[in-house]
Amino acid sequence: MNLAQSLLAIAALIVASAFFSIAEIALAASRRLKLRQLADEGDARAERVLRIQEQPGYYFTAVQIGLNVIAIVAGIVGDGVLGPVFQRWLERWVSAAAADTLSFVLSVAAVTSVFVVFADLVPKRLGMAEPERVALRVVGPMERFLQVFKPAVWLYTRATDLTMRVLGLPTQRDERITPDDILALAEAGTQAGVIDRPEQQVIENVFDLDTRTVSTAMTPRDRVAWLDVDATDDEVRARIAAEPYSTYPVCDGGLDRLLGYVDAKDLFQRVLTQRPVVLREEGLIHKVLVVPDRLSLSEVLTQFRQAREDFAVLVNEYSTVVGVVTLGDVMSTVMGDLVTPEDEELIVRRDDHSWLIDGMTPIQDVQRALDLHELPEAGEYETLAGFLMVMLRRVPRRTDSVSVAGLRFEVMDVDNFRIDQVLVTREDTPAAPATPK
Repeated sequence: MNLAQSLLAIAALIVASAFFSIAEIALAASRRLKLRQLADEGDARAERVLRIQEQPGYYFTAVQIGLNVIAIVAGIVGDGVLGPVFQRWLERWVSAAAADTLSFVLSVAAVTSVFVVFADLVPKRLGMAEPERVALRVVGPMERFLQVFKPAVWLYTRATDLTMRVLGLPTQRDERITPDDILALAEAGTQAGVIDRPEQQVIENVFDLDTRTVSTAMTPRDRVAWLDVDATDDEVRARIAAEPYSTYPVCDGGLDRLLGYVDAKDLFQRVLTQRPVVLREEGLIHKVLVVPDRLSLSEVLTQFRQAREDFAVLVNEYSTVVGVVTLGDVMSTVMGDLVTPEDEELIVRRDDHSWLIDGMTPIQDVQRALDLHELPEAGEYETLAGFLMVMLRRVPRRTDSVSVAGLRFEVMDVDNFRIDQVLVTREDTPAAPATPK
């Protein structure tokens, strides 16, 4: 071959090598969810790519056969074309033997450099940029190549499978989608501006339902508005006027002597029709759903669905009522800032270095707001108030503080042993972990 023919052959080999490189990276980078969506829309090529992804061994074997054959041929052609040119040029300054050796090295380096850039890096960047689109375009030619070289592909694939089994290595890609994968996609969508930050928070909260206990969303015992079964009409009216809720537990003298619950709609109906409210009236008190306080929010939702209720009373292991929870409480936990009024926010950011946080805020929300990955003695508490109690080893008092990971948690207000407000500020120098003051 003359010089022009040889250069044309090298260009053709570069194009062929680029095809195999882009075919390889496109299949590996293609997202199954995107391909499934295209297949559902009627694109038959997407269905073929999905089938190949399920058993990619033959595909990648064919790619490697093509790449290696092209590399060998390119080396031979390149040395034959460029070697003599470099040798004639080098013989002007060095001996013939040295020129022969150096010309071989330079021709190999030149051909390799051209192939690295135009047959490997550029195609792979393109394949990474639009993997699904590229995979759809190359699947047809690759299937025909597989048919032509089927015997060789089969032989090398079987040899590879045998080697993988002997070494105990996996032969198929794990296509299961985990919660971490979804959360990572949500985070990436937020950074790209596709998903708003509150919407990303909702996605994270949904996956937190399995790990959050129901006590993080409940109304605690000291805030429960309940009715005594022997309360007079005036007492009932006064209570529902002072504390308007949709549901009221009904008890016999105390919250731990629970009889059931009454729906506010039934009470209002009697008030509007000028009928006296008598809680012992038959049919007014409904059987209440009672659940353990250690259940997760996900488990409580299951209980609500099975019982066809949206209100439950929580009891601890000693059968003491610790609070109540409604379906709305659970949904508020999921929806977060999308439904929480500004004046009811548990975490208020004052500036770049300080936050005012309600003591009953779930510790997961505190960690997320403060970007804290770990806290001392995790698992021993569920709220910010619990964290302070564990760190201090006593009931916190006003002005008590704890320094953790460069943050200072100072108790600002305590109401009857309940921590109402905690001021969190960044310290100039990170303090030693869990140092009470």
